Amino acid sequence: MKPENIRNIAIIAHVDHGKTTLVDAMLRQSHIFRENEQVEERVMDSNDLERERGITILSKNTAIHYKDIKINIVDTPGHADFGGEVERVMNMVDGVLLLVDATEGPMPQTKFVLKKALERGHKAIVVVNKIDRPSARPEEVINQTFDLFIDLGATEEQCDFPIVYASGLTGSSGFAPDALKPTMEPLLDTIIEQLPAPAADPDGPAQMQATLLDYDDYKGQIVIGRLNRGTIQKNQTLALLPQNGEKRTVKAGQVFTHQGLNRMEVQRASAGDIIAITGLGEVGIGDTITDPEHPEPLPPIKVEEPTLRMMIGINTSPFAGQDGEFLTSRKIRERLMRETEKDVALRVEETDSADHFLVSGRGELHLSILIENMRREGYEFQVSKPEVILKEENGIKLEPYEIVEIETSSEQQGAVVELLGKRKGQLQDMVVLDSGNIRFTYKVPSRGLLGFRLQLLTATHGEAMINTMFHGYEPYAGGIEAYDHGSLIAWESGTATTYALHAAQERGQLYITPGTEVYEGMVVGQHIRETDLEVNVCKKKHLTSIRRATAEEALRLDTPRQLSIDDALEIMKEDELLEITPKTFRLRKKLLKKNERDRARKHKQ
Repeated sequence: MKPENIRNIAIIAHVDHGKTTLVDAMLRQSHIFRENEQVEERVMDSNDLERERGITILSKNTAIHYKDIKINIVDTPGHADFGGEVERVMNMVDGVLLLVDATEGPMPQTKFVLKKALERGHKAIVVVNKIDRPSARPEEVINQTFDLFIDLGATEEQCDFPIVYASGLTGSSGFAPDALKPTMEPLLDTIIEQLPAPAADPDGPAQMQATLLDYDDYKGQIVIGRLNRGTIQKNQTLALLPQNGEKRTVKAGQVFTHQGLNRMEVQRASAGDIIAITGLGEVGIGDTITDPEHPEPLPPIKVEEPTLRMMIGINTSPFAGQDGEFLTSRKIRERLMRETEKDVALRVEETDSADHFLVSGRGELHLSILIENMRREGYEFQVSKPEVILKEENGIKLEPYEIVEIETSSEQQGAVVELLGKRKGQLQDMVVLDSGNIRFTYKVPSRGLLGFRLQLLTATHGEAMINTMFHGYEPYAGGIEAYDHGSLIAWESGTATTYALHAAQERGQLYITPGTEVYEGMVVGQHIRETDLEVNVCKKKHLTSIRRATAEEALRLDTPRQLSIDDALEIMKEDELLEITPKTFRLRKKLLKKNERDRARKHKQ
């Protein structure tokens, strides 16, 4: 296939703006699915965690054929925590579809991904999605989008973007909000006419960069990237130029291109196409694969530095080894190192202890997804509270800041201002929306946002919507009041009883139910005061042989709070660890015995 018959595009959208649904509609339009085929909704989100959370984490490729043109579509994560994926994807494509919700307009995470696309000089098509909603306000949304392009330093040419109105759900699109056709053809025609073909050289010696990595139990490592030059065929001898290492000769196993949602094996792949190759052995992201006689490396892929880190180590709790399949530091290390091969934004460092590893990522979500994936794979381990990564430049201590957008009702604005004030937030903007809600824009140290989401939802009775985006490093803001609750800690090991929990619930909110096995030093709830409190949750009622004249009242327990891993990472304290097994997770104190904790507290003072 000639390069001029190919279009490589990325889709940029905020979480929940209908990106995956729109891709589904485009696939249906190109008759990828048989008429009688049962199509699962959200076909692009193939990972279990992505379906559960409703977000895209990993970039995925698909391709459709329309009017003799092959359109390779790369789905990008809509969350800034997965910016490492986004930056690499921009290396593979020549244009982007910016998907904007017709009601909400462009959102902060859209900004992050769009900025990366504009910096690469890519042209964008703006797709105003969900246009069939009664609350749609297309004119204002287009104006907001234009302002966003200006704010991000777009060129005049980039600001003159084509606009397509669409409804991914109904599979319709058009060039005016009130003139939609029941087809995706207006959108597909715009892609072909407005976005450039890849600037690839079909006759030169082979050259491509490893942009994404996948793994298959049978085929081994699969290297994905755009073929910039020449052709690559099955069993061809190639040179691998690692970013940090010696050149070596490799042999291509199978070569695949994309067709619909599937990879299709081909004998030969041509310049300009996005391809996948097996059999190359160990390849790192950013490595160049070339013709052996013309070993010309491509520029390395730069990724922004991580801003948050945590310690991951072997489980040392009294319940260690009961649930997990992989428990040893060697297994944990292998798994973490394997993750760094696929995820360039993740860093893993050895520590003084062979049992602990320092893992750095782009945010709480980035790290919690890694933890959840490891848990589902059968790993058992424990993690420390996430902490921000500080820097020092010219003797000045710097810390990461984030731009936070919060939308809430006018009745709740006082709670939002108070919470962010405590966390050293600086108000940047405040807008009253047509709905009567207020949108605040704050600049806040990342430190102040650890544990903030739960407090915000509690203070606003679940009404507030929050979006964050990394801003940059600025001078350290000083101490932050973050905690307003201590922990309830199990006094002894045993089985929790209704009788003991009934007494303990007066001291705060419990996380456990009767019958739960606990150990000394395990966190079983949240104290209503700022200090920690040891409680006996295993105490049994003392029975006597004396009959009482009054029938005993049945003890009623409040419903315990059910934490997710994200919640636990937010509320845990400096002196606590999160124990994670395939079946459960528990918060615990680093020092399990009370006298050891008291000694450590005195020593600290």
